[in-house]
Amino acid sequence: DGLPLYRQEGIYARDGVELERRLMAQWMGRLGFELDILADHLFAEVKKGERIFADETTLPTLRPGSGAARKAWLWAYARDDRPFGGQAPPMVVYRFEDSRSGDCVRRHLGGYSGILQVDGYTAYTKLTRKDGGNDGPRLAGCWAHSRRKFYELHVAGISEVATATLEMMAKLWENEAAIRGCAPDIRASARQTASAPIVEALFNLWQNTLARISGKSKLAEAIRYAMTRRTVFERFLRDGRVELDSNIVERAIRPQTIIRKNSLFAGSDGGGRTWATIATLLQTCRMNDVDPTAWLTQTLQRIANQWPSSDIDALMPWNYRA
Repeated sequence: DGLPLYRQEGIYARDGVELERRLMAQWMGRLGFELDILADHLFAEVKKGERIFADETTLPTLRPGSGAARKAWLWAYARDDRPFGGQAPPMVVYRFEDSRSGDCVRRHLGGYSGILQVDGYTAYTKLTRKDGGNDGPRLAGCWAHSRRKFYELHVAGISEVATATLEMMAKLWENEAAIRGCAPDIRASARQTASAPIVEALFNLWQNTLARISGKSKLAEAIRYAMTRRTVFERFLRDGRVELDSNIVERAIRPQTIIRKNSLFAGSDGGGRTWATIATLLQTCRMNDVDPTAWLTQTLQRIANQWPSSDIDALMPWNYRA
């Protein structure tokens, strides 16, 4: 419910229950310890996907002994095969790091060679091989990130090109709605027929516009963002497993930003790792329409009763049975 421990402490106190924040923090740490093996198993399942969505967001974290917060990060990796007719359940994993460097994503996704759908952040682009080798991930772009830059100009009413861009892009999302859930080959074929001409027209519009506007303008910046990423933006036209955007992982990050706003910061690096572990499992419950409280209650009972580690998949949220 996005309630930090200090708020819970106050709520309990009003009901006459003295429950110290420190004690609840100890409970959370123990909970994270018990659930770590489940989160690791879930991440292994994410990396079995033919396509992974990735994104990251800040998580302010207290410096030990200083009382001041520093910037740390939650990295999110989501798998959802349903848009291209896959049968695997949706899932998301969070990883806590004190950095946003490419070393983090290389460590998280080492050995992954599927499709990685992301925004334009360079940490992801550095994962790919410059010689086009197949032992690294293949990047796919997010059209929603490009659209936002044009949307800001459209709202400001200062660019007819931005408005025209939005109108053309809207047709791409309309096409996607018609093929959602279809097999990859059907999606790719439909995109070649309906979406490829729109994409070609967009890049032609941008190319012609760029030649006659100031290179320092916001419109030029938005155009260059798209044009320098043309290869990854066009990947969805040829591969039916690729989505038009990476909104799946952004929706998974949004609840963490709400909790972050309420909590202000994580109390320590250990608290950040606990946050990531628990959020991984509870958000995956929500993605599978499973009651997080019911799943957690049953799972902790099973762990306390020495559930065998050889059957850990039965504890995954998508396998929950009341």
